[in-house]
Amino acid sequence: MIKQVLLSIFALLVILEEWLWDALALAGQWFSRVFHLEKFDAWLLNATPNQALLTFLIPIVIATPFNILAVFLLTHGAIIEGILVEIGVKLFSTLLIARIFRLVKTALLTFKWFAAIYNSITGVLRWAHEVIRNTAIYQLSLKLKAAIKARVAALLKKYHFSN
Repeated sequence: MIKQVLLSIFALLVILEEWLWDALALAGQWFSRVFHLEKFDAWLLNATPNQALLTFLIPIVIATPFNILAVFLLTHGAIIEGILVEIGVKLFSTLLIARIFRLVKTALLTFKWFAAIYNSITGVLRWAHEVIRNTAIYQLSLKLKAAIKARVAALLKKYHFSN
């Protein structure tokens, strides 16, 4: 019984991570189109490994002061405000990281240490997906995700927001 509950919680965390990464990567593409960042995207695609690493660190530099603010708020009794700041910062920085990573991944993987970290993380994620792949909650989430994607695609097409 406890194993099933823990597995369901684990499945929810993996599903949430997967959905957020996908959604934020799409939001990053949308922002890139809206703010006409095609030249910047092209530069990132051709960035040297050192440029790629520096660019990849920018979201961390941007987020850190806001993370400190969230901790300050939490430690001074503004619990809701601190949590909201942290959630907002986490979503925004993940959006930036997802977008930048997609563009500079090849350059970053030329660093042996980065490739080792990346391979470790993707290995854990593959293992996690194997563990939860056959759970009812994961199967349900796949169906729900497909239905949501189809609905969003239909809405985007209806309002001419798709390519």
